[in-house]
Amino acid sequence: MSHQKSPPPTRADFVAFEEVHSRWNDNDVYGHINNAVYYSFFDTAVNRYLIEHNVLDLQNSKEIGLVVETQCQYFAPIVYPDLIHVGLKVTHLGNSSARYEVAIFKNHEDVACAIGYFVHVYVDRLSNQSTPIPQKVREVLQGLLKDS
Repeated sequence: MSHQKSPPPTRADFVAFEEVHSRWNDNDVYGHINNAVYYSFFDTAVNRYLIEHNVLDLQNSKEIGLVVETQCQYFAPIVYPDLIHVGLKVTHLGNSSARYEVAIFKNHEDVACAIGYFVHVYVDRLSNQSTPIPQKVREVLQGLLKDS
């Protein structure tokens, strides 16, 4: 059974971008940024976007989004000191969950080096029980909605 890769997306496929700086220790022994680091880029970009839009307070938000699922497909390597731009869009907005599509672009290139997705399920911080996405968060996420 052969596996057909879809072509990498371009910047035009995304609604917003967050800049993330690669670090010296992100490189692995093969001379490129280790695959596990991409997930950190995803998490950093999504949470920074929410913080910048005043809907996530790391210390005080009553409801928080927990990552329950992620995936990443790689097209081309990135290396330190590349500047990373994480493309963001929301492809599903449910009652208590949001699915982000995220892509990694290096420097000012138009074609993604990697693409993945990231699912947040909102929970009450104290009880850890599922809760509806707060209205202010929902409004911010609706601004990221874009069909896949």
